[in-house]
Parts: sequence; C-alpha cells; structure tokens
Amino acid sequence: MSDFFRLYGDKLLGAITTHLVYVLISVFIGFVIALFLGILLSRAPKISKFVLPVLSVVQTIPGIVFIGILFLYLGMVPATVLAALSIYAIFPVLKNTYTGLIGVSEQYKEAARGCGMSPLQSLLWVELPLALPAIIGGLRMSTVYIVSWAVLASMIGLGGLGDFIYIGVSTNNNTLIIAGAIPAAILAVGLGLLIDYFQKKAVPKGLRGDVK
Repeated sequence: MSDFFRLYGDKLLGAITTHLVYVLISVFIGFVIALFLGILLSRAPKISKFVLPVLSVVQTIPGIVFIGILFLYLGMVPATVLAALSIYAIFPVLKNTYTGLIGVSEQYKEAARGCGMSPLQSLLWVELPLALPAIIGGLRMSTVYIVSWAVLASMIGLGGLGDFIYIGVSTNNNTLIIAGAIPAAILAVGLGLLIDYFQKKAVPKGLRGDVK
C-alpha cells in the first residue's frame, strides 16, 4: 500500500481534484440553466408537453457520444468535458423543478394572489419554497450522476479519476481500477450527504417528506 501511494499518491490527488472540479462546475452550470428552464416550462405547460419528452430522449444519448461530438468542435480542452457534463446535469434538476412547481397546490397560489402578490413575488416567496424539496432532490440526483460520468473525461485525455480506471482496465491492473473507483464512490456519497445536510437546513421539516 505504501509503495502504491509513493508511486501514485500525487497523481491520485491530482486526479481527485480534477474530478471534483469537473463535477462542481458542471453541476453549478447545469443547475442554473435547469432552474431557469424549469420555471419557464412551468409557465407554459402546453410547450412543456413537447419539450420534456424531447429532453428525455436526449438524456438517453450515451455520455461518450456527447463528449466525442463536442471534442470534434471544441478540441481537447476542459470546456469540452464541462459542456458535456453540464448538459447531463440539467435533466434531473429541470424535471424536478418543473414537477415541483406544477405540483404546488392552487390554493397556495390563490392565497398569494389574495395577499396582493405579483406573479414574480408568488414564484419567489410561495412556489419556489414549496417546490424546494423536489428541486434539491434533482440536484442530488444530478450530482451523483455527474460524479460517475466525469470518468469519461479520461477518454479524451483530460484527466480525472477515469485515468486510473481506464489504465487499470487496459493493463489488467486491479489496483489501479480500485484506486480510481473507490475515490469516485466516496465523492458521490460525500457530495450526496452534503446536499442532504443542505436540504435539512434549507427545507422546512414539514416539507422534507415530499422530496423525490
């Protein structure tokens, strides 16, 4: 074990850092875009009936295909990985944001209007808080997915924990495979727990049971 860390310790630490940076940046970008689109679609249910199924189909495209296509246009730069991962980070948050906002009971919206709130105030102070459990549930799902998909960055030579996994597979070296897989699993669990903690702080106790 000590020999392994002497040989690969610095590289492993660099790979974990790169992997984490890919995840945090792409999830942040995806979350902002998804929240905005989710709000827009919740205001236009007729359009969402066509848009959401199309997005669901796009989501089924394998990640390596997305990265491969973007690689042709953007080249071997971190932006290629970030763009691909951000696209995948959008879907869970978008779906849950839309579902959460659509699911807000009409009685709360009427109460907001009765209090003289504008549509924007109703969105900010009533609907989004009520939809927050679903939105955070989407954020958690998106984060865990992106931790696993960030492994694909290694396939176009852009580092991350995938380096250990793919080199381990190609050289039949189980130690390298485990060295890449275990930190990725720890990252997924750790970030999931961090979001759970944020949810407990941000979401009123009575609403947590609605998280999907």
